[in-house]
This record gives sequence, C-alpha cells and structure tokens, in this order.
Amino acid sequence: MKRIVRIGGGSGGYTLLRGLKEFPLDITAVFTSFDSGGSAGVLRDEFGILPPGDVRRGLLALADEGQAEILRELFNYRFNNGGSTLHGHSFGNLFLAALSSIYGGEIEGIRKASELLNIKGTVLPVSLDKSHVHAILEDGTEIVGETNIDIPKHDATLRIKKVFLDPPARIYEETESAIRAADLIVIGPGDLYSSLIPTLCVEGMREALRESKGKKIAVCNLMTKWGETHGFSCSDMMKELLIYSGLEKFDHVICNTQAIPKALLASYEKEKKYPMLCDSALKDCAEHVITGDFFFEADIARHDSEKIAKIISEL
Repeated sequence: MKRIVRIGGGSGGYTLLRGLKEFPLDITAVFTSFDSGGSAGVLRDEFGILPPGDVRRGLLALADEGQAEILRELFNYRFNNGGSTLHGHSFGNLFLAALSSIYGGEIEGIRKASELLNIKGTVLPVSLDKSHVHAILEDGTEIVGETNIDIPKHDATLRIKKVFLDPPARIYEETESAIRAADLIVIGPGDLYSSLIPTLCVEGMREALRESKGKKIAVCNLMTKWGETHGFSCSDMMKELLIYSGLEKFDHVICNTQAIPKALLASYEKEKKYPMLCDSALKDCAEHVITGDFFFEADIARHDSEKIAKIISEL
C-alpha cells in the first residue's frame, strides 16, 4: 500500500483527504499547529494546548463515512450564546481540548479521537512547539499571528516578502518519520502564507523533504486570496512553496483549468478573490504539470475531491 503524506491545513486539505480515503492508501495528514484566532486561539491561550482547528478538520475528513455526516454537524457546531463563555467555540475544538487534558497531552488526545471516529489514516501536528507566525510585508511592516495574516487589518495590496516562526519550532518526530518514509508527499491546496508555508518553516522540514525518496506533489489553489495571494498566478504560488520547502522542483504540480461559473466568480469578486491562472511559467516549477477539470461545481469554489484524489493515487 502506498504511503502518502498530505501537508497543510484548512478546507482545501479537508476536501483532498475526503477523496484520498476512498483509495487504498496509507494516509498521514500533517496539519499546521500555529493558529491564533477564533476558538482555537482562545483554547491555545487559556489551556496552553496546540490549536485544534485544523486537526479537527483532518479527523472529520478521514472519519468513517457511515457516521461522517452526523459527526461533521456535531464537530463543526459553534456555540452562539451571546455573552456565554462558550460563545464562538466549536464543539470539536472543545472535544479535542478535553481529550488532551484527560490523556495528558495533545498527541494522546488526537489518538483517542482517531479511535472514536474510526478514521482511515493518521492525523499529526507539524510541531508540538508553541510558536507564532510572523510575516514581513514589502514595505517592512511586520504582521504577528496567523489570524492577522488570514484576515488582514493592514494594506492587503502589499505583498508578503517573508514568513517565519517565532520562537522557532521543531518538526514533530513522528511527522518527520512519516515524511521520510512516504511514497507520495502532497503540499496544498490551502492558504499560502497562513497555512501551507508555516508548516514548511519548522526546523527539520526542509531536510526531511529533500531526503525523502517520495514523489513531491503540489496542488495549486483555485482562487487567489486578498492579503495573501492577490494578483498571483499558479507559478507564483509554486515558486513560493519551492523557496520555503528547499526543493528545486516538484515532481508533479496539479492545476485546474476548468472554467468557474460566472455567477460564482461574481460572488468571489466581492471578496477580492479571483481565479488563480494556470500559466506557462508553471512548467519551470515541476517535472510534470497535470492540468484538467478538477473543479467541483457548488456554491463555493472547491476542488473535486474524487477527481484530484484519483490522479494523486495513480502517480
């Protein structure tokens, strides 16, 4: 059975993992552990635990499909009780925080949750170290915290020139072992500077990626993001991933070329988000560029989990 490691976070990772679990693969999902906003950020500050948001999505993505729909509703349920101390908290985040407390640590908490949800695969944090994401903008401004990059309060037309972690974080040893032993390593899709690149900034990640004999695969985003990838083409995104990963080229880059419906584009334009175009310079970023219809038509722009997982599983 092929061993596949998917690196990143967010809704893009959730979509991809849901597709991958339908194929005979040994899956390890590696998630960023530096979230600083919302329910995850509050739990991180109050209990000193790793922010559980992305881990929660990974567990749900890999959960047994027979009970997945109920679990998705339960784990994604967010308390909305005005002045209540629970207001804004996700049930899934509280569940993971409780398991971490009961069993003496985040890793054991994740393992117990994995057993309860009967997941197909393994979910791991990229690091156990408590750190924050910092971004330097092209005018020299420093942005501190993942949530301030994700939801910009600064001039979002300014490009991000550098991302780093402070204090430095070290790759979790089980995560490093999984990457080194993988047959396929997938990076993306996901928010470039608040989700993907922070996972590449941990000490030991570049060495693990370079020394792994597994094929390195990157998945381009469908849409740009205001404050992160405004004005980016797919090659712009891939060049940034190559810089932070320490790789010269990816073995494969997957890029959607299916047109997105105009009505959907119009709704995204209100958020200053536009299609990330599959440009000719992409060939300089990979040995093989795989293009095609990987778009799932819905009320949001997302990849077709089945199509993209099938392509990856056959590499």
